[in-house]
Amino acid sequence: MSATAQLSARKSAAVARGVATRSIYATRAENAELWDAEGRRFLDFAAGIAVNNTGHRHPRVMAAVADQAQAFTHTCFHVAPYEGYIALAERLNAATPGDFAKKTMLVTTGAEAVENAIKMARAHTGRSGVISFSGAFHGRTLLGMALTGKVAPYKKGFGAMPPEIVHAPFPNAFHGVTEAEALAQLDRLFASSVDPERIAAIIIEPVQGEGGFNIAPFGFLRALRAICDRHGIVLIADEVQAGMARTGRMFGFDHSGVAPDLVTMAKGLAGGFPLSAVTGRAEIVDAPNPGGVGGTYAGNPLAVAASHAVLDVIADEDLCTRAEAIGEVIRARLHQIAARQGMECIGDVRGLGAMNALELVADRTTNAPDAALTAAVVAEAEARGLILLSCGTRYNVIRLLPPLTIPMAQLDEALDILEAALEAAVMKLAA
Repeated sequence: MSATAQLSARKSAAVARGVATRSIYATRAENAELWDAEGRRFLDFAAGIAVNNTGHRHPRVMAAVADQAQAFTHTCFHVAPYEGYIALAERLNAATPGDFAKKTMLVTTGAEAVENAIKMARAHTGRSGVISFSGAFHGRTLLGMALTGKVAPYKKGFGAMPPEIVHAPFPNAFHGVTEAEALAQLDRLFASSVDPERIAAIIIEPVQGEGGFNIAPFGFLRALRAICDRHGIVLIADEVQAGMARTGRMFGFDHSGVAPDLVTMAKGLAGGFPLSAVTGRAEIVDAPNPGGVGGTYAGNPLAVAASHAVLDVIADEDLCTRAEAIGEVIRARLHQIAARQGMECIGDVRGLGAMNALELVADRTTNAPDAALTAAVVAEAEARGLILLSCGTRYNVIRLLPPLTIPMAQLDEALDILEAALEAAVMKLAA
């Protein structure tokens, strides 16, 4: 029995069935490369789901963590606070959009950041309603599930969701929902279903992650800012996947020219170490009473040290500019492939910076989703040494998330593999 087969059998016997995994059992990784238990090399276009924006084991991140480990690894910030947490809060206050007084709290996961942002908005406004969007993903906790706009696998079988969570349509021209229609639906929602004076917050991803890498039109984000200002609603930007230079700007909202009231961060924030944050208007962040937010592991010293190094790398290696360059190469190649005879299965190519995707369809007339082809492409790519992830509410989108530090030769190599995988999958399903 192979090492992979042995590990797969042990996982099935010991690990909860609901924890879905792939069959790549990692043994080591470096920048954009990963090796499995069989010694096979992979190019990593998942980056730990947009976590390793600075690549696997960036030397500066590893050095910062090693140095911190020599001092202390955990005290609990509530018990014995430390300067690194304070300094990181200062840096995030300065880095996030908006020219106003800000404060930050650190936690551990993206879902925690989202939940605490909602708590702050409710405490600040005295209201309880929240609007999120179709196709959204905001976490797997109970509130995170309720905010998420995708049923399977995130909500299916888990019973009733928390009340006063309302979903509005996310603008998506490819799926027939224009920006104007999405705004009109929001007006109708206020007129028929929920009083805007009951809404504490509107939460939105500037680029949806699990929903299919759908880009919120910048005009739509500006319109949401105006709506929130008009009704006293807190605007929350979920930048968990789009943040940390991924879209070619430090945050996805930076493209719109308007600032949210609160920003949630995680994933790329600490280069592979568990850390998340909520940063925003000081008066909103300060709304909960002392002790109302936080956590035992919140702002772990090792993760905080890693995050300082990540911010340094983003600045010193100009990863925002590099994300733009990577995205241009990817989109040009995908458009080239889509224009070829026999590649009519590519219904849409979209992206912002280095957050790119292709949507696979049965035909370009109806844009009917082709989930089977999507799964086949992911499998073919894996067999050839490229790690890909699918997403989308119709399970027919392939997302491309290389580290922003990937060598350009490896980027080209990965795109060659992707093209071969597409060709092979199309031929197999047509046979």
